[in-house]
Amino acid sequence: MSLKVDEKKGYFGEFGGSFVPDELKQVLNLLAEQFDHYKNDPEFIEEYKYYLKEYVGRENPLTLAQNLTRNLGGVKIYLKREDLNHTGAHKINNVIGQILLAKRMGAKRVIAETGAGQHGVATATACAMFDMECIIYMGKLDTERQALNVFRMELLGAKVVSVDKGQGRLKDAVDAALNDLVENYQTTFYLLGSAVGPHPFPTMVKHFQSIISEESKRQILEKEGKLPTAVVACAGGGSNAIGAFAHYLEEESVKLIGVEPAEAPTLTEGVPAVIHGFKCLTLLDDQGNPKPTYSISAGLDYPGIGPEHSYLKQSGRAEYVTITGKEALEAFQLLSKVEGIIPALESSHAVAHAVKLAKQLTKDDVIIVNLSGRGDKDVEQVFNMLKV
Repeated sequence: MSLKVDEKKGYFGEFGGSFVPDELKQVLNLLAEQFDHYKNDPEFIEEYKYYLKEYVGRENPLTLAQNLTRNLGGVKIYLKREDLNHTGAHKINNVIGQILLAKRMGAKRVIAETGAGQHGVATATACAMFDMECIIYMGKLDTERQALNVFRMELLGAKVVSVDKGQGRLKDAVDAALNDLVENYQTTFYLLGSAVGPHPFPTMVKHFQSIISEESKRQILEKEGKLPTAVVACAGGGSNAIGAFAHYLEEESVKLIGVEPAEAPTLTEGVPAVIHGFKCLTLLDDQGNPKPTYSISAGLDYPGIGPEHSYLKQSGRAEYVTITGKEALEAFQLLSKVEGIIPALESSHAVAHAVKLAKQLTKDDVIIVNLSGRGDKDVEQVFNMLKV
């Protein structure tokens, strides 16, 4: 299947683009030029690979979930272990790439948005290492749900700005970060963590996160001698999912399945609209504004989705399904009990769907679940939910 994508101009079918003020467009054009140059620069690539290995701890394993496989009748379920990365999630892959780009562009001030806090922690970590000022925008509700990650970011030297406008969630944090960029674009590098936003952000994030599927494809061929039946990943903004899908896009035999929260079903119920400077499938209210959303996992609580995911949905190359908070909570406990691996609540959505999918397949089938992060950050929240 040949996908009609023009990443150079930031379009994936009808989705993507850059709907921003002219001053900001000039900044983003420069960013796109610098990214296009450095992504192919041997010295940049060598430095990026160095930090992935020596700092992040890549390559991480593709682990056969033996007990889960046995309990589900023999369909092999492999876990791509992004939870084993330094800082505990996939977010650091993209952060290292962008921080190296920021360094080459002479930036000293870095801003970022965060929902569950993992991107904020990764950004604060990299800024500490490269001696850059770091400001993290986070919705007020999310600062309360993820108080431990707020402390981590502050411990790493970042200033965490609690955003109480709107619902006080991820969308509002992105709003605040974009406003900061508009006001301070001459001195500031916006290190965006999801595969969303105006061009070139979705393309950049995909590029740096594609290390996930680059590794998993090689690993599954070594372990099984064949490609997987399906790759399953949770989808909020879409960074871990697009990274997990990237190297399988042209492999038509591989099903690509994005799993979103039933409480924020952007890809299953969204319509084309512009949000945060780009066009994607978006949940809208009766007035045509982004619809309030809520998920038990802060990292999936977003009314839009990456433009490439919107295109993959529209083109039929990828399938998108929903999982309820209750089902995710059950999967969180299941993986913990049978494999000794506590997944992030975001990742638990993907695990929950993989369990359903396995019951429809045979012993000859193989499923890769992208375990996008570990659940340390969620344990207190889950404790409180379970004791109610």
